[in-house]
Amino acid sequence: MADARPLQAIGQDILFSARNELYMHLPYLDAALCALRFQPGGGVTQTLATDGEMLWYSGAYLSDRFLRSPILTNRIYLHTVLHCMLRHLTKKQGLAPRLWDLACDTAVESILDGLDSPCLRQSAGPKRQKFYNECLRSMPVLTAEGIYRHLLRLRPSEYELAQLETCFFADDHSLWAPDEQDDRERDERQDKHWRSLSEKAQTGMETMLASQAEGGGDVLEQLRAAIRDDVDYRAFLRRFAAPREILAIDGDGFDYVFYTYGLQLYGNLPLIEPLETREDRRIEDFVIAVDTSMSTSGELVRQFLACTYAILRSTETFTHRMHIRILQCDDRLRADTVIRSLDALREYMEHFTLSGGSSTDFRPVFEHVARLQKEGALPSLRGLVYFTDGMGIYPDKRPPYDTAFVLLEEPPLTVRMPPWAIRLVLTESGLEQAVSGLDETAPGLLPWLYPEGEESI
Repeated sequence: MADARPLQAIGQDILFSARNELYMHLPYLDAALCALRFQPGGGVTQTLATDGEMLWYSGAYLSDRFLRSPILTNRIYLHTVLHCMLRHLTKKQGLAPRLWDLACDTAVESILDGLDSPCLRQSAGPKRQKFYNECLRSMPVLTAEGIYRHLLRLRPSEYELAQLETCFFADDHSLWAPDEQDDRERDERQDKHWRSLSEKAQTGMETMLASQAEGGGDVLEQLRAAIRDDVDYRAFLRRFAAPREILAIDGDGFDYVFYTYGLQLYGNLPLIEPLETREDRRIEDFVIAVDTSMSTSGELVRQFLACTYAILRSTETFTHRMHIRILQCDDRLRADTVIRSLDALREYMEHFTLSGGSSTDFRPVFEHVARLQKEGALPSLRGLVYFTDGMGIYPDKRPPYDTAFVLLEEPPLTVRMPPWAIRLVLTESGLEQAVSGLDETAPGLLPWLYPEGEESI
């Protein structure tokens, strides 16, 4: 017991030293680095652990790690802080715990391995780099959410999972997001606090042009994804609607005073009848473009189309004259399908196959749409939705209609989208949320959209 206090004090000094050195090399993380209070114990003996407020540590563990190399203590400290900044703690509920823990550790270690700072520099090793490359084939940025989806698709065996855990394990996640009802308010408060710190760090990094210094762009890309607001895809689709007069009773424009006065004066004869038409926002012509390059998977496209179908079926969005064009394009236009009804859209989804597989060039789609407009095929076109990863050749000029690029991941900082492009980052969980509660209007859609128990993706 006599040796415990000095080791605890030494461990605290090591944490202070690591925090100061990290601040000197990564000043844009100053507020986040100081956000956790140090506390020995908490059942932690072999690593660090945090609940979003306290940083629990073992003095013996930190002393041994520091004697081997101060870089190791710097990395484990920043590893734990990045978990909080990327809001990994509060996102764990409802997910497969081991896969989510592994995905979070992998995402954070990829940042540490990419930072060109002398206080963090350490070889990634061939096993790590191999797994990074596997994940990067299906996502532009290594985020915990993207790696988690990759692991779900990979379905690693117990042996493969244990190998990956050994390769990326760093801190203890047992204190993350407890399930007790009383802790929800605390979790929401912590999540808001760390989101604010992440926004400050993002502002500082953008101001300092951190993407050109010490690999700060890796942190910035993940921060952008972590503090991104959830998107209501249903509300987003309605922005492409235009005011139209439809055959329906207009309750807002009906004056009940004259109606009831006529009934009182004449018994059963109102002085005014409700209007039989009203103005509503509807979509007549609509274009959905799909990027069919090598970076896009058919499964994700099917989910996007199914989500769009469910939303359109559950809401009165289209007029009776429905006209959807679904275009497939990689470096040239591969397919142009005309959809005249929601039933035809569902049949198209059920037999959907990707056509293409080359590089990405967005220009053929806009050139084709321009020809259709010139021929009078799309007289009421107000918008085009392009499902893509965002990496490709964009048109030089803005088209005469709104254009939205729907992305499942935040594109790398090197991608410069034109200022006229509407960028919508919609995660797979956002797709699932968009269609949740719509199964009554589209029976059997959700089991088809998320087969084999993959609702948790």
